Amino acid sequence: MLILQRLLSKFRLQFIKISDFKIKTMVVAVTDGIKVSVLVQYQPEFSNPVQANFGFAYKVRIENQSQYSIQLLRRHWYIHDTNCLVREVEGEGVIGVQPVLEPGEIYEYVSGCNLSTSIGKMRGTYLMERVMDGKQFTVLIPDFALVASYKLN
Repeated sequence: MLILQRLLSKFRLQFIKISDFKIKTMVVAVTDGIKVSVLVQYQPEFSNPVQANFGFAYKVRIENQSQYSIQLLRRHWYIHDTNCLVREVEGEGVIGVQPVLEPGEIYEYVSGCNLSTSIGKMRGTYLMERVMDGKQFTVLIPDFALVASYKLN
């Protein structure tokens, strides 16, 4: 947990540009005009393979391609590792905020997770609300792989 806290505090203090991510595989999903893109990077400085601790950072980009103003209310994540462990995380907003996106606006944030295995995956959903009428809807976060870079050829 301490490694995750250090990872998150590092990213809250300094913004990471998409170009800083070494592995350029981006996954994308579009639901009801809301485009969600994710980039992932293994964090060796926040990992200790000998102690089965692997840190990952992910950058999420949410783009409102709809004609409505929307607000992100909640997140719901499923985090899988290769030991068949699945963690479920849900809560209000993302990184402490519930952003409102006008049509055409983009919101980006960086977060992280750690696994006890060098390979895993995450997937999830956001609960969004249309500002004009309060209609709530679910937006898919695409599945993305969490792979320690030394596992890649």
